[in-house]
Amino acid sequence: MGKVYLTGAGPGDIELLTVKALRVVQEADVIIYDRLANPEILKEAKDGCEFVYVGKEDSHHILPQEEINEVIYQNACKHTTVVRLKGGDPFVFGRGGEEGIYLQERGVSFEFIPGITSAIAVPEYAGIPVTHRGVTVSFRVVTGHESSGKDHSQIPWENYKTDDTIIFLMGLHRLERITKKLMEIGKPASHPIAVISRGTRIDQQTVVGTLADIHEKAKELPTPALIVVGEVVKLRQQLSWFEGQNA
Repeated sequence: MGKVYLTGAGPGDIELLTVKALRVVQEADVIIYDRLANPEILKEAKDGCEFVYVGKEDSHHILPQEEINEVIYQNACKHTTVVRLKGGDPFVFGRGGEEGIYLQERGVSFEFIPGITSAIAVPEYAGIPVTHRGVTVSFRVVTGHESSGKDHSQIPWENYKTDDTIIFLMGLHRLERITKKLMEIGKPASHPIAVISRGTRIDQQTVVGTLADIHEKAKELPTPALIVVGEVVKLRQQLSWFEGQNA
C-alpha cells in the first residue's frame, strides 16, 4: 500500500506552489489532479508518472466525489507515491477532509500539504487586502456554490450585517443572488464589491462595482472567479499591481 499526499496546488500562479508540494510532485508515481490546479505543474513530474484528471465544473463533474475517493484509494493500492493535486488548499472548500477520511477508513497512509488559498492570494493579486487597519479587522470566507434548487440556504446571511470583508469562492454563477441577499439584510446598494477572474494567472481580470451594478458589469467574466465584498475594495485604486504589469 502506498502513501497519498493530499496536496494544495495554490491559486494558479505556478510560482506560488510550495517547496514541499513541488517535491512530492517530482517524486509522484501518479498525480490525480483537478481543474483548478495549474496544468503547468504536471511538467515537473518525473518520466513515467501517470496523470489522472478528475476535474469538476459547475453542473459538470467528470466523476462524483465518491468515485474520486475510490480512484485515489485504488491508485494507493498500486503505487508507492500518490499525489492528489487540488487547487488552492485541500481544506478550504476542497473536499480534502472527505478524501482523508475515506483513506483513513481503508488503512491508507496519507499526509496533507497545505496550499496557498485563493481566498487571500487572489484579492492580494488584485490589490485588495482582506484586512486593513482602520477599514476592517476581520474577514469571512464563504462558499458561493450552493445548489440553486435548494429552498433553504445554508449560508447564515443575517450574520453578514457587520463590516467584515466577505470573500465568496466559486460564486460567479450566483452573483446576482449573492448581491440581492446582501442588500436584503441591509447592506446599501452602493456597497463596494469586486469580482476577480482567473486570479494570479497572466490573464487575470478584475471588475469593481457596487452591489447594485456588479452583476451586469461582470457577466462576461470567465470562471473560476472570486468575489470580494467590503470597503477594502476601494484600496485597489492605490494597491493594484499585477494586472498593470501584464498589460
